[in-house]
Amino acid sequence: MEAQGMLGMPGVGFFGMAFIGIIAGYIAERVTDSDHGLFTNLLVGIAGAFVGGTLAATLGIQVYGFLGSLLTASVGAVLVLFVWRRIAAG
Repeated sequence: MEAQGMLGMPGVGFFGMAFIGIIAGYIAERVTDSDHGLFTNLLVGIAGAFVGGTLAATLGIQVYGFLGSLLTASVGAVLVLFVWRRIAAG
């Protein structure tokens, strides 16, 4: 049985998830042409990891390792920023 990391992502611990969150938040910041600080990127990335992980689980996609978690968190973070902008604009 493989170890479960933070937010149920296999093999990724707390500090790994924080690192992935910062990178995913940065990627989402660049993709959406936003301008955030490091802490906001971390929050967006962690929220994105939750959203992306939930979406992947709903679609039956299993996510493993650093790159899988980074991709999932990045896609989720872009979705979080997209929805946030839609809500803030309306």
